[in-house]
Amino acid sequence: MLRAWCRRATLKELRKADVEWFDIAGRADANATLWTWAWERFPEIVHPQLPGVHETHEVSVTLNDGRTLSGFPDARQSLRGILVLVGPADCGGIVSGDPISIDQITAVRKT
Repeated sequence: MLRAWCRRATLKELRKADVEWFDIAGRADANATLWTWAWERFPEIVHPQLPGVHETHEVSVTLNDGRTLSGFPDARQSLRGILVLVGPADCGGIVSGDPISIDQITAVRKT
């Protein structure tokens, strides 16, 4: 029941639950359960056996406003319902995009 709720809850609801998650979910780690389950609404960015967002594949993220962003999810920076994409810069370095709220995302696909 909690997993299904996490997959459809808004960011505001998820953050409210995060504060009490240790008690709500029977002492479960919020990063391994609540936030991973929330990201499961977009299966392309989670791994079935690992917590958090999966960094291995480049993804294309479609936002509510119709924009599409591409890059690799950064698990270290993607915390508490915020997705950060990184990608190669023209100069050979790595650039990080603006944080994207889970509520702003309508679709994610591997590229």
